[in-house]
Amino acid sequence: MNNKRLGLLGLAIILAAFYYFSDRSNTDIDTNLDDQVSETDSLAVDPNAKFLYGIDVTGLNIIEGTVARNQTLGSILSPFEVPYQIIDELAKKSKEIFDVRNIAFNKNFKLITAEDSTSVKPRYFIYEPNAAEYVVFDLDSMEIYKKEKPAEIRTREIGGVIQTSLYVDMIEKGVGPDLIDLFADLYGWSVDFQRLQKGDKFKVVFDEKFVEDQSVGVIGIQTAYFEHMGEPYHAIPFEQNGEMNFFDQEGNSLKKAFLRDPLKYSRISSRYNLRRFHPVQKRYKPHLGTDYAAPRGTEIRTVGDGTVVEAGYSRGNGNYVKIKHNGTYSTQYLHMSKIGKGIKKGSRVRQGQVIGYVGSTGLATGPHLCFRFWKHGKQVDWLREKIPPSEPILAENKDAFELVKRDAIQVLAAISVEGESEKTLASSQKIQPGVAGE
Repeated sequence: MNNKRLGLLGLAIILAAFYYFSDRSNTDIDTNLDDQVSETDSLAVDPNAKFLYGIDVTGLNIIEGTVARNQTLGSILSPFEVPYQIIDELAKKSKEIFDVRNIAFNKNFKLITAEDSTSVKPRYFIYEPNAAEYVVFDLDSMEIYKKEKPAEIRTREIGGVIQTSLYVDMIEKGVGPDLIDLFADLYGWSVDFQRLQKGDKFKVVFDEKFVEDQSVGVIGIQTAYFEHMGEPYHAIPFEQNGEMNFFDQEGNSLKKAFLRDPLKYSRISSRYNLRRFHPVQKRYKPHLGTDYAAPRGTEIRTVGDGTVVEAGYSRGNGNYVKIKHNGTYSTQYLHMSKIGKGIKKGSRVRQGQVIGYVGSTGLATGPHLCFRFWKHGKQVDWLREKIPPSEPILAENKDAFELVKRDAIQVLAAISVEGESEKTLASSQKIQPGVAGE
């Protein structure tokens, strides 16, 4: 009996010891965790710290530079004691993020070095491919990443009267070519911008992106108005069937199966003509295309979705691409300086995709694009074709569209066309595009 009691007492002592030390262990762990939290809390950001491109550069030296002509990553970093092996590794690792072969003349860069170090070897190399983005090369960790600078979207409006041309008169209003391109695409099938009249009017409300108070491009058009020879053309935004498009005041879509031009806003230098004197062959022969004058290297875009059926070179056409859009229509683009990357027979292309660049290959006297349009296998005059529009406003969406149209027309009517400078719209005036079913 005594032995049994001793056994039970021993077991009780063991259990008590187990729970005691277990509790002490848990207490120690909790204490350690508290210490860790306290240490973490004490690592608050120094309010006096200086950040650049998201990097704490407090106490570091910053060297600013601009890429010289023919300068490369190697020629930029070598004078700063960066070994060739490091430069080569950076170039290889960065290909998927930013190909260092694209480092361009006159672009900004910065080198960040230790201020108190006897070595000038940088810790970071930062390159700005454009005003909105930057690429960071961490020379310690060999990490490479691209980021965008903080941006602000501003809604602006302009209005004016045509005195010279759409391009000249819009530029005088302080906007860039990107807005003119969007505006010309929007009205491409409604207005012939090659034949504008003095006194025609334009108004447009648009969103523009700013970085460090510098414009880096137009995000998109909210609404627009054009008056040609006294006839008004409104562009009302409305979402239908899950797609945002612009419609005129009667609810007809401004969008069609094809873009109006294969180049962004440009000049037609020669039209479809069954009897034209050929400038190279010096004889009269049919000119079955439309020529667009543009500088060498200008981007050429496909006017519609389709499949590339030919992409190559011939003596007359030079570098060219032919695209089949459907069972009815095909288009052809001639005299390219070079064919776009990835454009080959069998490739699928989307409307507006770059397929090549303006040149003067083949029988051409200077850089231009000869654009040819095929209907049922026969070349026709592109400028005279009546391309079917997209779906108009559906009956069940008429009421919602009328509300959006009313608001848009009110905003457009308030825009001056008497040469006043543009102004930023109040946020309450921002147009909210309608959505079917609202």
